[in-house]
Amino acid sequence: MSAPAALGVAALLLLNVLLTLGNLWPTPWPRPQATVSPELLLVLLAACAWTAWRGALRPGALRLLAGLSLLWVAARYLDVTVEAVFGRPLNPYWDGRHLMSVLRLAGWSGAAVAAAVLALLAAAALLYLLSARCWRAVTRGLLVPATARRRLAAVALLLMAVWLAPVAGWLPEGAKAVQDALFARPVAPAMARQARLLAAQLWPGAGVAALSPGPSFAGQRLDGLRGADVLLVFAESYGVCTFDDAWQRAALAPARERLRGALQAGGRGVVSTRVRSPTFGGASWLAHAALLTGVDTRDPGDYERLLASDRPSLVSLFREQGWRTVTWMPGLQRPWPEGAFYGFDRIAGAQGIGYAGLPLGPWRIPDPAAMALLDRQELQRPTEGRKPRFAVFPTLASHAPFRPLPPFDGDWARLATGAAYTPAQIDAALAQPADWSRARPAYVEAIAATFDWLGSYLAGSAPRAMLTIVVGDHQPWAAVSGEGASWDVPVHVISSDAALLARFEALGFTRGIDAAAPTTGAAASPAMDGLTAVLLAAFDGRPIATLPRP
Repeated sequence: MSAPAALGVAALLLLNVLLTLGNLWPTPWPRPQATVSPELLLVLLAACAWTAWRGALRPGALRLLAGLSLLWVAARYLDVTVEAVFGRPLNPYWDGRHLMSVLRLAGWSGAAVAAAVLALLAAAALLYLLSARCWRAVTRGLLVPATARRRLAAVALLLMAVWLAPVAGWLPEGAKAVQDALFARPVAPAMARQARLLAAQLWPGAGVAALSPGPSFAGQRLDGLRGADVLLVFAESYGVCTFDDAWQRAALAPARERLRGALQAGGRGVVSTRVRSPTFGGASWLAHAALLTGVDTRDPGDYERLLASDRPSLVSLFREQGWRTVTWMPGLQRPWPEGAFYGFDRIAGAQGIGYAGLPLGPWRIPDPAAMALLDRQELQRPTEGRKPRFAVFPTLASHAPFRPLPPFDGDWARLATGAAYTPAQIDAALAQPADWSRARPAYVEAIAATFDWLGSYLAGSAPRAMLTIVVGDHQPWAAVSGEGASWDVPVHVISSDAALLARFEALGFTRGIDAAAPTTGAAASPAMDGLTAVLLAAFDGRPIATLPRP
C-alpha cells in the first residue's frame, strides 16, 4: 500500500472513531467504540460518485465536509452523553433555557463559564482543522486513484447492504442484533428529532387541542376526605431506584424503618404504589402539572399549551369545594406567572414563606424549616371554622447535587423561628461539599434526611386527620439511578383514616411503605397523569364499585 493510501485509511478510521463515539458512563467523557458510522458510508459513496464524475474534490467541498463533520461529531456527543448521564434525550429549547441555572447549581462562577466557552470554541476549531486534514488525506489517498476509489466504494456498498438488510427484511429479525453490534446509532434521526422539538416550541401551531383528554372533574365529590387537610409532597428526585437498586435499598433500609415506626407512633397507616413520571432527571414542573391536572406532559410543549388552556385541576376542584389551596415553594426565587393557571389561594415562594434563619446552600431554605413554617402558618391555625387546606409542597434537599444537608433534631417550634439553625450548624453542613463524581451516597443521605423530618412531623405536630401524599417527581439523573433505569417513581399515601386507605387499596395500592414491584410490558406502571383519576376516585365518598374505573 502506498504512503498516501495508508494515510487515507488512517484518516478514514479516525473520522469513523469521531463519528461513533460512545459515553463512558456515568461521566461526561466520550468513549471510542468499534462500530461503523452509517452516515460516513453515505458520504463516502457520494464522494466516490462525485470524484468519478467531476474529479478531485475542490477546497470548498473539503471545507464543507469538515464543517459537516464538526457538526455531526458535536451532535453525536450530545446525543449519547445527555441520554446516558441524565437518562433522557436532549431537548435543545428547554435544556438550553436552564443551562445557566444548572451550572450555577454546580458551583460554576462566571469566570469558569467563560473559560469553558473559550475551551469549547478552541476544541471546535481544532476539531474542524483535524476533520479538514482527514478529508484531504482521504481524497488524495483513496478517492483520486481510480482503483482505490472503486475498492472503497465496493466496501462501503457492502457495509450499507449489511446495515439496511434487517430494515429491508432481507435477513431474519435476529440479524438486528448483528446490526446493532456492528453499526453506531445514526445521528441524523436524533438531529431531526431535535429540529422537530425546537420547531414545536417556536411555532406551537396545534394549540391546546393537542392535549390529552385528562380526567373528568365535573360532578366530582370530595366526601371521602371528610373535610381533612391534604398535604401533597413532591419529593424531589425520589425515584424507584431507591427500591430497585440493591445498594440504595439496603442503604435506605434504616431510614425507611424509622419512617415506618414514626407513622405507627403517630397512629397513621400507609399504602404505596409506583407510577411513571413524564420526566427524568429534571424538569420537575412537568410531573407537578401531570398530577395536578391529569394531562400527559411528557412533551414540554404540551406543558406550555396546558398553561394556555382553561383545563380544571385538583387545585381548582379543592378550591371550589371549600378548601383553601396553597403551594409552598421554598425553591421559588423568582416570579412565577405560570402559577396563575392553577388558581392557588396562596403562592408562597422563597420570599413569601417567612424564613428568617441563616441561608443554607443555593436553595437557602432547608426543607424542615419550610415544613415548620407551613405548619405554623397554614396547618396549625385554629380549626374552629377554618377551611381545610390543600397544600402542595415540592421539597429541595434531594435536588442534585444533594448537598448541603441541614442538621435535624425534631425541634419544630425552633425551626419556625429565625433561630432555626446556628452559624456552627450551617458551617458544618457547608463543610461537606457536593461531589458530582460520587453522587449516589449523597443522594441516599438526602432521601434519608427527607424520611427523617417527614416522619418526625407526622408523628408529632401534624394535624391528626391530615392526608399526606408523597410522590417522587422523577428519578434522579442517570449517574445515580443507573444506566437504562425506568422512569418510575414511588407514591405513598399516609393517613389515620383506615377507610380512606382501604379505598386506595381497592384502587391498586399495596399496604406498607414499599413501592410495588417493577413491572414491564402490558403491565407497566401507569403514567403519573393517570394517577389523578385514581386520587379522584379515592377522594369520592361513593362506593368504589359504583365509580368509573380510573
